[in-house]
Amino acid sequence: MEGAWDVQHRIITKESYGKRMKIDELNIDERIKEIIKEQGIEKLYPPQAEALPHVLKGENVVLAIPTASGKSLVAYIAVLQSALRNEKSIYIVPLRALAREKYEDLKVFEKMGIKVGISTGDLEDKGNRLGKYDIIVCTSEKADSLLRHNAEWIYDVQTVVADEIHLLNDASRGPTLEVILARFMLMKPVHIIALSATIKNAHEIAEWLNARLIQSDWRPVPLKQGVLFGRKISFIDGSSKEIENAKLEGLLEDVLHDKGQALIFVNTRRSSQSTAEKLRGITKKFADVEKLREISESILQAEEITTIARKLASCIEDGIAFHHAGLSSKQRKAVEDNFKKGLIKCIVATPTLAAGVNTPARRVIIKNVWRYSDVDGYMQPIPVLEIKQMMGRAGRPGYDKEGEAILIAKNKMEKERLWNEYLMADEEPIYSKLASEPALRMHILALIATEFAVYWEEIIKFMKKTFYVHQLGTLPEDRIWEIVDFLERNDFIVSYGERWRATPFGRKTASLYIDPLTALRMRQALQAGEGSNFAYLHAICSTPDMRCLFLGRRDEWVEEKAKKEKFLLPVPSPYEMEYEWFLAEVKTACLLEDWINEKKEDDIIAKYQVGPGDIHNKVETAEWLIYSMRELARLFNFDALPTLTKLRMRIQYGCKEELLNLVQLHGIGRVRARTLYRHGFKSIDILRKASVDTLARLPGIGVGIAKQIKEQVG
Repeated sequence: MEGAWDVQHRIITKESYGKRMKIDELNIDERIKEIIKEQGIEKLYPPQAEALPHVLKGENVVLAIPTASGKSLVAYIAVLQSALRNEKSIYIVPLRALAREKYEDLKVFEKMGIKVGISTGDLEDKGNRLGKYDIIVCTSEKADSLLRHNAEWIYDVQTVVADEIHLLNDASRGPTLEVILARFMLMKPVHIIALSATIKNAHEIAEWLNARLIQSDWRPVPLKQGVLFGRKISFIDGSSKEIENAKLEGLLEDVLHDKGQALIFVNTRRSSQSTAEKLRGITKKFADVEKLREISESILQAEEITTIARKLASCIEDGIAFHHAGLSSKQRKAVEDNFKKGLIKCIVATPTLAAGVNTPARRVIIKNVWRYSDVDGYMQPIPVLEIKQMMGRAGRPGYDKEGEAILIAKNKMEKERLWNEYLMADEEPIYSKLASEPALRMHILALIATEFAVYWEEIIKFMKKTFYVHQLGTLPEDRIWEIVDFLERNDFIVSYGERWRATPFGRKTASLYIDPLTALRMRQALQAGEGSNFAYLHAICSTPDMRCLFLGRRDEWVEEKAKKEKFLLPVPSPYEMEYEWFLAEVKTACLLEDWINEKKEDDIIAKYQVGPGDIHNKVETAEWLIYSMRELARLFNFDALPTLTKLRMRIQYGCKEELLNLVQLHGIGRVRARTLYRHGFKSIDILRKASVDTLARLPGIGVGIAKQIKEQVG
């Protein structure tokens, strides 16, 4: 690599936009070329042509270019070439949906004889089975978990792809990604390819990774950005456009008439649903009724039917859908897939879609630039970086000559503000979030527990390798010492002279991938003695790893519930500040209790003002935390193991204890299991004796499910 930083920093100029290297000109395996060309790609985009020679020489590269400019192909070629040299690669992404997308893209190349694996869940799994794969696609959390478990093959990794590296700026995901990259850089020389949206200080990330920066605003589909005021769209390139009707409706109708699709971003879930219902009359005129009815019916058949599922299915029939974190993963995937196919003409989404899988549209419309902050308790402007990410979804390669991203102004003053503060503004710089106390205590414990760093000098050496210290320019030794002292005082680690070792409690906490404060709360609850199911549910809801529900004005019942229950942890006085937090924990525990008692999803949604996605997120977190508590019970209260084992299964399946043997059958969820139980089929032995015809006549079973049951029970 060249030594001088200013030589490594390469910005693609407009003069080089015409440079379109052919795939055949690349110095890569012919089989890779053929498969790429089978996908209709004959030439590289300028940023790809600029980056690939450096990537193929083994240089670290940060590729900071707009959405849909071909970042992924650069990374794919790198890991494929690495695989053909019998070298392992790990491809790290922030979201499970993105992991699935990358995995499916890379699976196409398996005909060359390479093996592609994916791993996104089960953080307790040591991951040894992944050693047979050449390319492993995983989330940041899973990659960190693999490092903590010292999976043998992890030391064979030669190439590391860090997708969406600008998420270093994200408080929840950023520290984990940062620590992974710091560990890989200290373990051995690795080839790092970091992919990013266009950001203001990409050079800082490149400096940290000792990488060449390839930076560009080039897009395969030019992006026009503008503001709508009245019926006139004013674009920053000086052009303008008059639409027939004003406001959101006019913008949507205009693009659909032109055979395009639209993404509309709003700031709340409720607004995404109400806006979709309001606009369905427009999209209906352009809808393929028969195909959309099939999609609508599949939404209702996939899972337990809820009011939200009915609303979504109804909107889809008219060619429009809403999309937010409250939907289940299956519902979100159905919306995304059918939008890509062109069947759904418009999605009304919260900003979560902007950071997700690839869903471009002809026109992106941003209705709101303010949103409510849970942390601060009031409305705040959405950062420029997020707005630009939403705008970047405009323009479908292969379909559109240009994309349009449009903000909506209510008056002249707002038009000026949107113009200056968003369209003409630079994205905010990216800052490390590793300085937060929860992140530091979690990751420093992992360093000691895995024996990656056990002396003070080793911990300091590791911290010097982080983006946090690189950006700060100095090492906050006092802060790091406070974290180490906290871990030692609470028996996570012990010192032997100048060396630290993790205790069994510390090793288990690190391998369980939970915050040490979470482990302390669990230890305290377990040492208090035997508890009820609700007491254990409350204990996990009192931990920092569970994001609790907020208390609303209609939640007086929560306090009444709290008075009736016995808890394993101390209950604060109603006069203490912590009391409201305690009630939020109780409310969240009540949701989980309703879930395991088989309350209908619709009833839970109405009672707690959540969506199906929220329920499943809480359930997934609770299942992991109860599992973690069960593992800690082996150290602190062995008698609690049977109760926690059954409780974990009940959380997983959302059922009462009597259904546990039935719900473990494939294709039998809690609703079908209850149907079987209610009709006398209470055990596997009884099901063995039943005929397919008998089972098929039960409500919600049918011939297909009946045959599945019989195949499984023998």
